[in-house]
Amino acid sequence: MNGKSPYSIVSLFSGCGGLDLGFKGKFDSLGKSYAKLDFNIEWANDSNEHACLTFKKYFGDHIVCGDINKILKKTNQPSLFDKPLPKKADVVIGGFPCQDFSHAGKRLGFSNERGVLYKSMIEVVKRTSPYIFLAENVKGLLTLDNGEALKIIIRDFEKIGYNVAPKLYLAADYEVPQSRERLIIVGTKKDVLPPFEHPKPLLNEKTWIPVEEAIADLVDKEEGYLSNHFWSKARKNNGQGNNKIDRKKPGPTIRAEHHGNIEWLWNGKRRLSAREVARIQSFPDDFIFYPSTSSAYKQIGNAVPPVLGWHIAKKIQAFLDNNLQVEN
Repeated sequence: MNGKSPYSIVSLFSGCGGLDLGFKGKFDSLGKSYAKLDFNIEWANDSNEHACLTFKKYFGDHIVCGDINKILKKTNQPSLFDKPLPKKADVVIGGFPCQDFSHAGKRLGFSNERGVLYKSMIEVVKRTSPYIFLAENVKGLLTLDNGEALKIIIRDFEKIGYNVAPKLYLAADYEVPQSRERLIIVGTKKDVLPPFEHPKPLLNEKTWIPVEEAIADLVDKEEGYLSNHFWSKARKNNGQGNNKIDRKKPGPTIRAEHHGNIEWLWNGKRRLSAREVARIQSFPDDFIFYPSTSSAYKQIGNAVPPVLGWHIAKKIQAFLDNNLQVEN
């Protein structure tokens, strides 16, 4: 141990807190308990007011809602500085906005303002000097500009003193009933820690959790049976998200921008409810999304599946415990 446990976390682009819940632990998903981990979220930030409300209701009021660039520049938002960014953190985590890197999006990449928000994360890493950071993004970042965009991001993190190890994860391999692919970039402080070794898959195509195991008990329940068990009434059309899900396979990737066209149940009777989508993302039923169903869909789609986050966080905790010397 490093003598500083629990490890302190600064969380960026936190959204509703899927990755934060993974690092925190102590939650249940699909009948399985995920133990408390040795991390403490000391400061969090997101610019979406609804996501901040959800985060605050579940985790506490340590989230600062506002533009991270303005917070770092300390201009025109004095009310934000009641909770200043800590000067030191053991871990920095965050999924910098990914729509501009997505295959489903316009793939604007660095030509768009949101596409360079990773630089805000670099600035926070520079200021807080963590032992380790974790950045999450979409698979599309691997191929943007023939891979050059990812190389630039890795090089920028290396310049500030970090070994960088990217890995493409399939959530279904880590006990999440969803065929979601996400790029996880982990950086470890040079001269202090070796490069990070990502956790190996736990499941495979033969052992993946089918979506019916996650939501079958809700299919015939009326709206409001559980918190957020309400669904889009958008009529079926020919656009994305209008297919019926396969009950025997992991669910489809839950999208943030679906404009009501969330996928249909396997029986074709209605679209997936926000609570069903939350379960497919591995959120526990006591995690409530505010203030509306449409906002809940978006927050859930933007989130890192907590169970996937938990498995990575567990490996990070063991990595830090094993590699940091006791400080006298």
